[in-house]
Amino acid sequence: MAAPVDLELKKAFTELQAKVIDTQQKVKLADIQIEQLNRTKKHAHLTDTEIMTLVDETNMYEGVGRMFILQSKEVIHNQLLEKQKIAEEKIKELEAQKRPSKNEKIEERQNKTPFSCHGQIITLI
Repeated sequence: MAAPVDLELKKAFTELQAKVIDTQQKVKLADIQIEQLNRTKKHAHLTDTEIMTLVDETNMYEGVGRMFILQSKEVIHNQLLEKQKIAEEKIKELEAQKRPSKNEKIEERQNKTPFSCHGQIITLI
């Protein structure tokens, strides 16, 4: 009878450990993506700031793949604003996804109830 209890305990411990590791990986991935999006947003903002100092009639080249397309200042400005807006929305989405992951992690740590097995108390770490 000792073996089934030990197996159940081991299984519960392994499942909990796998959940914690998975949650940690999700949070790290979200942090990396948020950092990248913040860089993209900042780059677009700085570029837009520099472009706005130019005369309104200035035409510019937009890089598309391996070629350049002649565009007006207004078109480039709108594209940069859109890029910033999209990055901000994605950051908010990732932050929202990250919150439940952190809450799960906290819950899992709080649910670490000690298991008793043959007089021994075992706490899941």
